[in-house]
Amino acid sequence: MNAPLPDVPEVRVVGLPQLTAGFDLVERLGLDMHLKVHGPLEPVPGEQLAQLAEDISLNGRGGAGFPFARKLRAVAKSAIRRGVRPVVVVNASEGEPACRKDTVLVNRAPHLVLDGALLAAEALGARTLVVAVTRDSTEASIRAAFAERGLADRRGPALRARVVRTPERMVSGEASSVIRAAGGGPAMPPGRKVRASDTGIGGAPTLLSNAETYAQLAVAARVGPRRYSHSGLPTEPGTVLLTLSGAVARPMVVEVPTGVPLRYVLQLAGAPPVPQGVLTGGYHGSWLDAAAAHDAVISRQSLAALGGALGAGAILPIGPETCPLGEALRIANWLAAETSGQCGPCRLGLPAAAGGLADVMNGGGPAALEALREVTGAVKGRGACKHPDGSARFLTSTVNAFTDDLAAHVLGGGCGRPTLGLLPLPGDGYQEEGIPSGEKVLVDWTLCEGHGLCADLIPELIRLGADGYPAVADATVPMHLRGRAQRAVRRCPALALRIEGAPAELPALTAPARKALGSGRG
Repeated sequence: MNAPLPDVPEVRVVGLPQLTAGFDLVERLGLDMHLKVHGPLEPVPGEQLAQLAEDISLNGRGGAGFPFARKLRAVAKSAIRRGVRPVVVVNASEGEPACRKDTVLVNRAPHLVLDGALLAAEALGARTLVVAVTRDSTEASIRAAFAERGLADRRGPALRARVVRTPERMVSGEASSVIRAAGGGPAMPPGRKVRASDTGIGGAPTLLSNAETYAQLAVAARVGPRRYSHSGLPTEPGTVLLTLSGAVARPMVVEVPTGVPLRYVLQLAGAPPVPQGVLTGGYHGSWLDAAAAHDAVISRQSLAALGGALGAGAILPIGPETCPLGEALRIANWLAAETSGQCGPCRLGLPAAAGGLADVMNGGGPAALEALREVTGAVKGRGACKHPDGSARFLTSTVNAFTDDLAAHVLGGGCGRPTLGLLPLPGDGYQEEGIPSGEKVLVDWTLCEGHGLCADLIPELIRLGADGYPAVADATVPMHLRGRAQRAVRRCPALALRIEGAPAELPALTAPARKALGSGRG
């Protein structure tokens, strides 16, 4: 199946809309309609804004869940100490195939996101605003919103605003990758831990949060903490945006108050009445079994207590008709290919972990399962970014959640079910660095002699099996690995390796028209 999610799927709401207010009126809220729906917004002083975020328990909605108030105060403190104006960044990069909530917000309610970002910028005295995006539609919407507000990246205005385009890759949406890209570097983690609140874009203290976080801040600033807390749980007030896909009647983004039962949200999307499992938090998240999914409510605390994760708000149920280990293997292969190739735990550990899961499925027995556990454990905490940790969490959760299926594969001849490909992945030719790629590495087994040179050249895609012959990941060759993949093909002594699926013809690149804009918030 493997149908990629549309940029802007169907949007539904449970209860009264806050972030999605006005979506029933127009497809996109321009500035005039935005003000009619949400009303004007006055600036909020720095400490008052931090207190507001604290009063509503606003945590980052991009996956990590870091308290926004602490982040805001840390940036302010660093900026005052150094005498440097900070930078505000909206991270609307969604490189994960199962997430669309930030893309929906930026495409349909861009001014609500900008409201929150501009509140933070004014509170901090920032003079630079950066919005990072991954998709054409998202970039077009935010540029139009800049034009409607008279914001531009040029000298003179009190606030300079610009858009940064990042590749549609898992690691490119990581905070340090976005900061590096905004500074003119590659959209990859720097390989060392640096606090953005101390040293971010251009060395300045940088406040970075995702699009939903800023939109939530804008809603709370308008209605106040008491009214904001009328919906949701007392400990986690307000609403959250969820992206539902997998075994559902139709993928959708849902705005829902915290505390609503997960089973109700799944029913809304047309999921199976008794799902075999529900992946929570996306591809860096964790599985819930059917019993846990029935008991869970939508909240960070509830999901974590049952072994799940809210993460970036992706919810993916699967039904009983598919092999859960096969579904997980597809994702594990994709995660392994998404490495930026900068550290061993990611470049070598993730392919080995995906290969270990394949060995388990192929009847490798208890030894294969033990090897999988060892390599997954060895990856944790040793990467240059959070990609290895998140991928290891996904694999560990898979092994722990589907014990019956695991036993069938380890001790018997498998579970007997096909892998339907219910979990969405990018389609062939998805963009990385803005260039389509649909190539795969294939082995001609009638020629292969098991020299193993290919596994040395591209261990991210090929490893040697227990029999000494290569095992190839069922994943598209990322653009950053094309050179090494082509080298492996050329150097194969038996001429057994080939690449199939030539990249699509590149579209003509045209610079976007630049229009002289005024300054100010409008």
